[in-house]
Amino acid sequence: MAASSCFCDRKPGWVTRFAPSPTGYLHLGHVASALAGWRAARESGGRFLLRIEDIDPGRCRPEYEAAIIEDLAWLGIGSDGDVRRQSDHLADYGRVLDELASRGLLYPCFCTRAEIQREALQAAHAPHAAPDGSLAYGGACRGLPAVERAARIADGVPHVLRLDMEAAVRQAGADVMCWHERGAGGRRERVGAPVRPFGDIVLARKDRPVSYHLCVTHDDALQGISLVTRGEDLRPATALHRLLQELMGWPAPDYAHHPLKLDAQGRRLAKRDRALTLRAMRAAGHDAEAVRRAALGQDAPSIGGGPAAAGTAA
Repeated sequence: MAASSCFCDRKPGWVTRFAPSPTGYLHLGHVASALAGWRAARESGGRFLLRIEDIDPGRCRPEYEAAIIEDLAWLGIGSDGDVRRQSDHLADYGRVLDELASRGLLYPCFCTRAEIQREALQAAHAPHAAPDGSLAYGGACRGLPAVERAARIADGVPHVLRLDMEAAVRQAGADVMCWHERGAGGRRERVGAPVRPFGDIVLARKDRPVSYHLCVTHDDALQGISLVTRGEDLRPATALHRLLQELMGWPAPDYAHHPLKLDAQGRRLAKRDRALTLRAMRAAGHDAEAVRRAALGQDAPSIGGGPAAAGTAA
C-alpha cells in the first residue's frame, strides 16, 4: 500500500483508531477515515486500533461487524491490538454515568420527541438548533422536584438521562472548549467552540444505555488515542467531547477532520448508497489499490509528524 514514509521515524507515534458502527457495509467515506488514521499511525511509527461502536442493539448486526473486519483486511488495514467492542463494556460506561450523577450533572427527562418539538415551535423565539443540527433541548424537566422524578421513574415512565449543561460548564470552568486541530503537513492549530448551544444533551436512554458522545470519549482515553481522525460532519461534536474530557479528567487528543466523500450529485455518502459500498465495488471487480485511491483522492492528506512534532502553531 502506498503511503508517505517521511515521518516513519517519528517517536512516539500517533495512536489512532477507526470506530465504525456495524449498521451496514462500509462505503468510500469509511475507507477515507480508516486510511487517514492508518496512514498517520504508520507514518509516525505509532499504532492503529479498530473499535466497533455497537451500542445501538436495534440497528447493529453481527454480519456487518464481520464484513467490516473482512473489508479492512482486504484493503490491507489491520488493528495493532485487540478489537474493542463497546457492547462488551456497558458496565464501564455505566460507572461514568454514576460518577456524573453523583456530582449533580445528570437528570431524568420524561419529554417525548414530539413534546420537545412542539415546545420549540410554541416558544417565543425560533427553535434553537444545536451546532450539530439537532434540536437543542429547552430544559423542561431540569427543574422537576426530586420527589416527582422518583415517582415517575417508579411508575415506569420512559425517560432519558440528560447532562445539565449549565452545571457542567460551571464544573468545567468554561463554556468554550478548546482543542488542537491537525491539518495537512502536520499544521497544528488551537481552536475552540462553545458548548452551551448544544443544550442538555442525552447521555443515556432505555433502548441505548449510553450515548455515542460518552462512549467515544471514554474509549479514546482508555485506549490512549492521541489523534482522532474522522469526517468533517463530526467536527461540531468535538466541543462536547472536550467538555466530557474536562469533566472526567481524561486526556485530550489532537483532532483531524477530513472532508466528506460525496456522490456524483454532491450528496454525502451514506450506508443506504449500496452501489458505493466496498462489497459492491469488490463484486464489480475493483481491486484494493483502486478502492484506496478512490477513497483518498485529495481528501485525506498526510497528517504528518507525531505527537512530538515541532514547528507547528500551538
